[in-house]
Amino acid sequence: MRKFLVVLDDSRECLNAMRFAAMRAAHTGGGVTILSVIPPDEFNHWIGVGEIMRQEARERIETHFEVFAKWMRDRQGVDPELVIREGEAVQEILAQIEEDPEIGVLVLGAGLDKNGPGPLVTQMSRASGTLPVPVTIVPGQLSKEKLEAIT
Repeated sequence: MRKFLVVLDDSRECLNAMRFAAMRAAHTGGGVTILSVIPPDEFNHWIGVGEIMRQEARERIETHFEVFAKWMRDRQGVDPELVIREGEAVQEILAQIEEDPEIGVLVLGAGLDKNGPGPLVTQMSRASGTLPVPVTIVPGQLSKEKLEAIT
């Protein structure tokens, strides 16, 4: 089964990327893998404190994931899987693509910020010529109706 890989983070544009991935998966009989990456610098504390922070970050991600997963299951009939990795976002995205041969498309949301589409979209766009899968960049300003029409 072909899967759409979408990145779960704290950005607003993440929402449209999630919607797009779920709708495309539903219409094509595919699946969705939701990847969340915890930056390594988040735990540069004493070992005990770092472990507590790591666990809290995982719990926060799982709670956030459940909101999207419920919507995907209820509205799109897609049961997404969650993958949590620790490291630098681009490296972990590439590692996930390499480790899961069913991933067929990377879906990213482009920000509405005047500073550009966001650091992740910028970095992945630079590497797009050498990526093993196509990248779909979903504009953050697209309405739900427009996303439904496109997918």
